[in-house]
Amino acid sequence: MKKYFLSFIVLFIFLAPQSLFAQVTYPSATKTYHVAIFAPLYLDSAFTGDKLKQERSLPSFTIGGADFVQGAQIALDTINVKGQHVEAFIYDSKSATQPVLSLIKNKKLDNIDLIIGSVKEPEYSMLAQFAVQRNIPFVSATYPNDGRIKQNPFLLIVNSTLKAHCEGIFSYILQKHGTDNIYLVKKKNDNRIDNYFKEINWVDGKPLLKIKTIMLDSSISSAGLRYLVDTTKPIVVIGASLEETFAQKLADACYPIQKTNPLVFIGMPNWDGFSSLHKKDLYKDFPIRYTTPHYDVKNNGFKEYLDDKYFHLYRTEPSDMAEKGFETAYDFISILINHASFMENINDSTYAPLHDFNFRPVFHENKSYPDYFENKHLFIMQILNGNTVREW
Repeated sequence: MKKYFLSFIVLFIFLAPQSLFAQVTYPSATKTYHVAIFAPLYLDSAFTGDKLKQERSLPSFTIGGADFVQGAQIALDTINVKGQHVEAFIYDSKSATQPVLSLIKNKKLDNIDLIIGSVKEPEYSMLAQFAVQRNIPFVSATYPNDGRIKQNPFLLIVNSTLKAHCEGIFSYILQKHGTDNIYLVKKKNDNRIDNYFKEINWVDGKPLLKIKTIMLDSSISSAGLRYLVDTTKPIVVIGASLEETFAQKLADACYPIQKTNPLVFIGMPNWDGFSSLHKKDLYKDFPIRYTTPHYDVKNNGFKEYLDDKYFHLYRTEPSDMAEKGFETAYDFISILINHASFMENINDSTYAPLHDFNFRPVFHENKSYPDYFENKHLFIMQILNGNTVREW
């Protein structure tokens, strides 16, 4: 079975397919807490027996899951258990011999008190269904999707969905730029983001903001965009696309306009990963905004500790996946062992190492029964002269 048993103090995880069991003896505790951590390690693909199939390095498709596990491992070794006894089990969600469905059917997860997963479909839905059947909290750490989950009050979505990001952008514009001329610019037949804003904007049969939708094809020019917007007042342009080419062309079109007219340009959460927007001299003194649920406060002791510990162990800086593994494991395991009711204390910020969360119930059809809880704490960031800084 490709799983790893860890008890405080957590032993080093060898990324190999064989089973490991580590048990540390502690004074008797009133309760032993069992935590399952899932990540896509692809150990069957990466190893033959005890040896890597590619010498000296893991395949690139295993890196994200490995980073998440390594970050979680550092958290497990850091948490103050206050005399409690905690056992953490790390599972390869992409195991060929012990897949998630097999673990569930063979009752390997029946005594788990908390599930933390960096997983996508189909493992996400499998774990969500199991969690609600067993009344076990399931923290989805990295998947920005609800997977059409309904009536699951034990599911926590940490990495906010696209609709939640649209809600965050709308709130920002409403509070900061509500009297400006607001334009949502989208590609032809790409209506999802536009539909989200229309749903969010309409309250009690009327819109809160006047948002004009502009549909453009692949040829976006500054002159063409200037013709479509009203420059008699400050302008807000919402880039309603998840595609990098469209984002860059829209930024190219907005850049000359903002030199003569006040213009706020805000895009989607994945724009942070678009290298074309981070070129230092391409958009001089022109901030490109986006939303994110993850922000590391400067002079944060936990961040400094993670950086130092991670570099000591792996001779590199922790990736964002390692930070997410550390953050979710530290925060939610701390809540588990310090509160009698986990779900009633999911917003307790006492144990949040990097930044606070704000989990709110999400309702779809049944307004009296939450379908899941989602992190609504979003930050407005801006890419400015090649650097990323927080605005709001």
